[in-house]
Amino acid sequence: MTQALSRRSFLAHSALACGGLMFSRSLFAQAGKQPLYEISLAQWSLHKAFFGQGGAEKRDPMDFAKIAKEECGINAVEFVNQFYKDKKGDDATVQELKKRSDDLGVKNLLIMCDGEGRLGDPNEAGRAKAVENHLRWAEWAKMLGCHSIRVNAASEGSYWDQISLAADGLHRLSEACASQYGINVIVENHGGLSSNGKWLSEVMRRVGLPSCGTLPDFGNFRVANNVWYDRYIGMAELMPFAKGVSAKSHDFDAEGNETATDYRRMMQIVLSFGYRGYVGIEYEGSKLPELEGIAATKKLLETVRTEIG
Repeated sequence: MTQALSRRSFLAHSALACGGLMFSRSLFAQAGKQPLYEISLAQWSLHKAFFGQGGAEKRDPMDFAKIAKEECGINAVEFVNQFYKDKKGDDATVQELKKRSDDLGVKNLLIMCDGEGRLGDPNEAGRAKAVENHLRWAEWAKMLGCHSIRVNAASEGSYWDQISLAADGLHRLSEACASQYGINVIVENHGGLSSNGKWLSEVMRRVGLPSCGTLPDFGNFRVANNVWYDRYIGMAELMPFAKGVSAKSHDFDAEGNETATDYRRMMQIVLSFGYRGYVGIEYEGSKLPELEGIAATKKLLETVRTEIG
């Protein structure tokens, strides 16, 4: 076992001990100067409105920054490529999105990319095509001023075969995105083996590039039907590589706590690895309308931040 791996294992287990950790005096001193973390909004939180589904009022994805700022009180956004697939080749669309964000003082953080092929495809040509397909979104990210594109590590085959295949595709894409656009590639735990924290952290070690990291999601740890990986262990395993964090939410109890995820425990794990970046709201619930679900998640993150700080 390497020294780096030993340290990561130690940190992962330390972060989970007794369901939390003791913060150092220096952390509290830092908290007095600036928030421990900022809050951003993932566009998928409004997917019903942007797709016109579930009885939600149809909204224009071009207005995402405006909705985030004026209706949610959030100044940083995470785009989703699905809402702009038909505009993928149109520079004017990207320029307009950038202008609208700039005019509002909203920061563009990343683009979540889906449906562009499997970066861990067992077929060599399939992997190469997936890399090629993602590069245009990296170009979008650069034009928007984002730091990353979020991708998936989908593959096929045995546990170890999928590690090798996914690492190969991610290495190729990360090298290209960094050299051509100065953009990071970050991988979300997003179904299948990618929702296994141990598996995805090994993929990250195999890639071994500073421009390739993770986007740990609080809730995406279902590895198969009715089979769940421990979300707290998974977060601790993925945080050493994190360049973003996704606060998934569905339902809330009477006290405003998320019913499936202990946000206090989760944020203690996140902060224990020195992460001080944005935490993105990704509301996917059905009991509250989307704007109300976003507001409930934001309030919870702010409450936890105040309690810790």
